[in-house]
Parts: sequence; C-alpha cells; structure tokens
Amino acid sequence: MPKLKTKRSAAKRFKVSAGGKILRRKGWKGHLLEWKPPRRRRRLRKPTLVSTADAKRIRRLIPNL
Repeated sequence: MPKLKTKRSAAKRFKVSAGGKILRRKGWKGHLLEWKPPRRRRRLRKPTLVSTADAKRIRRLIPNL
C-alpha cells in the first residue's frame, strides 16, 4: 500500500495540541488593525479549537497527526 500524502495546505493551517485537539488561527487579523480595539486584537492572537464536526475531516487531510 502506498504512503499516505498530507495535504500541504491543511498542514500549514492547522496544528495539533499536546492533548490531540486540532487548533486553527482566527481570521480578521491580516490588516486594518488600527481601528480594531486592543482587546479584540489580543483575542485574535490566540488559536482556537476546531469543532468536533470538522476535526474528523481535517484528520483525513493530515493523516500523520
């Protein structure tokens, strides 16, 4: 059986925590940050958990997690 290939686009966007949960970066942090409140910018810094419904599909894209 051939090796499983990782979808590189998914591998760049998602990380796995030590507990095995999948994390993703939040959107709306790319530009136009001057008018966004500091509290909002701080919250956008931290990664967020992927929903359990989507986690199964993401694991299929990244088999070596």
